[in-house]
Amino acid sequence: MKRIAVVILNWNGKNLLQDFLPYVVKYSPEAAIYVADNASTDDSVSFLKANYPDIKIIENKQNYGYAGGYNAALKEVKEDIYVLLNSDVEVTENWLTPVLQLFDSEPNTTFIQPKILDYYNKNHFEYAGAAGGYIDKYGIPFCRGRILNTIEEDNGQYNDNAEIFWASGACLFVRRDVFWELNGFDEDFFAHQEEIDLCWRAFNKGYTAKFCSQSIIYHVGGATLQTNNPRKTFLNFRNSLWMMLKNLPANKLFPVLFVRLAMDGAAGMHYLLKGQVLHLWALLKAHYYFYLKLPYFLKKRYKKQNKCYYKTNSIIWRYYMLNKKKFVDNFNNSL
Repeated sequence: MKRIAVVILNWNGKNLLQDFLPYVVKYSPEAAIYVADNASTDDSVSFLKANYPDIKIIENKQNYGYAGGYNAALKEVKEDIYVLLNSDVEVTENWLTPVLQLFDSEPNTTFIQPKILDYYNKNHFEYAGAAGGYIDKYGIPFCRGRILNTIEEDNGQYNDNAEIFWASGACLFVRRDVFWELNGFDEDFFAHQEEIDLCWRAFNKGYTAKFCSQSIIYHVGGATLQTNNPRKTFLNFRNSLWMMLKNLPANKLFPVLFVRLAMDGAAGMHYLLKGQVLHLWALLKAHYYFYLKLPYFLKKRYKKQNKCYYKTNSIIWRYYMLNKKKFVDNFNNSL
């Protein structure tokens, strides 16, 4: 049996499989390749069976989303290392080798993310992960190579193997044993920010996430849920609050959440003034579910939380008030 498995989650993505699966097959000789189908209603499965008989197909009974879909499928994957790969990713030659070498040399490293570049603008980083992720004190995610909506050009400024806080779900390498020690993704999230929650839970247990610059992929991004979709707004706001409720240190839990709720209120005013009523409604609905599930998610908290979870107090303050719009401007590429 091979030691690494590339697992692609698919939902009605035949066109994406046609475009990007050939690269995975060509450049992944070290790996077993799986497609986990989330009950697609197109002919994805029949296309795979006809054209890729050597690829293992896992057929989920319904669309469980990203979190539940992977949890269900990965129970059938026995390789030691999982690669959770979006269907809209073009992988490159030798993308697996440096990651395997890093896992071998660093036993405590649990997650690894490759360099994620923009499929349509290949000399720039891509929004969903760039060169590895962090959060600020109030749970706002950002990346080396991407602060809020400002995307950096890749000039080799992050050609290292740096420790990061979270690794992108667009292409997430994770050790199988630790994934299940953490009980996998939180299926209540359905989709969006479940990988940050997983990495935060691992961080609270002393595990490490790393960025590997020698492994390079190109991500389309937004292929399954467009950036301006109110559904995505809802999931991001709701899941971010749930994630903080689960993982914040006890002494920061309510003070930090209070400020974050106020920040969300400011975002709501922004939507109102811009006439973005559907996004405002999505935010209000996210807060409704946050309060509705408050007791339930408090029970999910670990007993021990790491206090040093954030990279800076407020990335929004630094971005808008200090005009620090690039990671290198904010942190001089230092950890």
